[in-house]
Amino acid sequence: MLSETERANMILKLLQRTFEAPKWFSSKSSDFQTLVATVISQNTSDRNADRAFSRLSEKFSITPQALSEADLLDIEEALKIAGLYRNKARIIKRLAKAIMERFGGSLDFIRRLPLEESRKLLLELPGVGPKTADVLLLFRAGKPTIPVDTHIKRVSKRLGFASQNADYEEIRESLQELYDPKDYFEVHILLIMLGRKYCKARNPKCAECPVNRFCMTGSKMIGNA
Repeated sequence: MLSETERANMILKLLQRTFEAPKWFSSKSSDFQTLVATVISQNTSDRNADRAFSRLSEKFSITPQALSEADLLDIEEALKIAGLYRNKARIIKRLAKAIMERFGGSLDFIRRLPLEESRKLLLELPGVGPKTADVLLLFRAGKPTIPVDTHIKRVSKRLGFASQNADYEEIRESLQELYDPKDYFEVHILLIMLGRKYCKARNPKCAECPVNRFCMTGSKMIGNA
């Protein structure tokens, strides 16, 4: 009988074979651009988020100084294609102002400071929740944390990695205990890919899923079919 860690790593190996294994990349974006893009992406499609970010980039330099000084209505206009654009515009302006006032316009502390200390500082910024903070820490600073989005939340519970009532932190900590920190980036990306293609919110494709024999939910559904 496999231990939970062994089962988790078998799932990771199968996902690596199923999907093109993601490679760590060095983004040309700045820390602040990544932060703004993450705020824009909330509750909207990838396509609309990309279009909104492009429109914002056409109007402004995406820097804390430029956006802290920008007219709120102009930011709103650029973000109209994204959901909840008025709220996002307010958050982005407040974020830019807070980063200017508290950190002199730089987010370099995410590399200099230990994970928990830099995470705490990010969570104190306007509109920055755990997922946004963890995205910045993992993607920009290479810190050992796993951001949990809606796909990862759903997949983790179905796989039995977390209880059905587990919250963000419980899921994140469970995944981080199961996997080696060197694999956190791949775990994050591959679980999202699994959720998008097979482990859908409605009508999951359990019979076709590459990890169904290691899945608490999938193996039961197939057995009852």
